[in-house]
Amino acid sequence: MFKAGIWIETGENGVKEANFGVITAARGHGDAEIHAFVLDGNADAYQDALQSYGVQKIVSLGTDGGDLSSKPDLQAAALAEAVNHFEITAFLGLSSARGRDLLARVAALMDAPLVQDCIGIDLSSQTVSKSHFSGKTVATVKINANPFVCSVRPNTIEAQIAPCQCELIEYRASVQDPGKLAVKEIEKSRTGAVDLTEANIIITGGYPIGAAENYNLLQQCADVLGAAVGASRAAVDAGYAPHSMQIGQTGKTVSPKLYIGCGLSGSVQHFAGMKTSKVIVAINTDAEAPIFEKCDYGIIGDLFEVVPVLTQVLREQKS
Repeated sequence: MFKAGIWIETGENGVKEANFGVITAARGHGDAEIHAFVLDGNADAYQDALQSYGVQKIVSLGTDGGDLSSKPDLQAAALAEAVNHFEITAFLGLSSARGRDLLARVAALMDAPLVQDCIGIDLSSQTVSKSHFSGKTVATVKINANPFVCSVRPNTIEAQIAPCQCELIEYRASVQDPGKLAVKEIEKSRTGAVDLTEANIIITGGYPIGAAENYNLLQQCADVLGAAVGASRAAVDAGYAPHSMQIGQTGKTVSPKLYIGCGLSGSVQHFAGMKTSKVIVAINTDAEAPIFEKCDYGIIGDLFEVVPVLTQVLREQKS
């Protein structure tokens, strides 16, 4: 049977929701045995959530070779050993900042092919899909090697429940920390607790936002929606927002279920970073703005008038 391994990325609230889309992609037509690899020692706490999406084996990975929680090199070495031990054919994870870094380390240690930021996967044929040329084309890549490593763009694959009973396995890797790198602190950006690349809802402000403090208007709406706040390159270049908030070809690529663009013209460069959003809502005073040709819903109006009304209506509905 085809064996797929998935590194489960966790956060303050446990398993990150975007992992379930990766599990769904790995399941395919049900012809794969799914192994989930957990590094934080809390595998039993994640059992109900993971088995509800079709994970058959949860591997709680540990080592006596150092502090696994803060050493990326040690994490990669432990995962590489576990992938070989469990005879995994394809090893997957999220294309988050941490995921891209860790999976690249694993692939290098295993001398395995690596494809990052996939938007589609068919493990039975060992093919993956990637977006190219600012999203204008999609390439299908055939991987003729076992094992191989892939990261999946968060939220591009719809998670589907497939309940099963899973087995908890403890595995201790016999690896040592090379001592070259340790993570001492993670400093969160002003976008708050919701990471842009993993957010289900994003509200973005363009150059017409006018000033850094005006992003508070968007943040108030985001707080009601449980959303993340993004910015266009023009707004970042003007000093209204940090680069960590930038979405587009030279910023972050996102795939939320709902994308609300406020004062965005709809440039090709920005659209390349959010075109895989499920629903796009545009707010702009210019009825001829290109964004209105690319959105699902358009509002011709001033963002400083529309967003406060939207926030108020959402609050009323929520209460």
